[in-house]
Amino acid sequence: MIVENTQTQMRKGVLEYCILSIIAKGEIYASDIIAELKKAQLLVVEGTLYPLLTRLKNNGLLSYNWVESTSGPPRKYYVLSDEGKNVLEQLDKTWQELAFAVQTSIGERKVKTER
Repeated sequence: MIVENTQTQMRKGVLEYCILSIIAKGEIYASDIIAELKKAQLLVVEGTLYPLLTRLKNNGLLSYNWVESTSGPPRKYYVLSDEGKNVLEQLDKTWQELAFAVQTSIGERKVKTER
């Protein structure tokens, strides 16, 4: 259905931005990223997250540190690189512009339908 396809594309469009924003708060483990996304009602599974984290790392936006765990194997904790911080700043600006455009468009539509 067209609505479901559009909704999926909208979610994909903001997912990378949300992940970078979460990692910007500080060093974080992948399962904690998923928990933050769930809290924001943006549901993501590991099969989606790990390839995206790998792509962000390969693009120089993230790095990671291995941290020994007392309850199992070492864990990979992600942090933003300097380039990742720069990209996030640009995405913040783009998001503000898009949010304004969407809110303006929605507002105009709602005003017209209320008349």
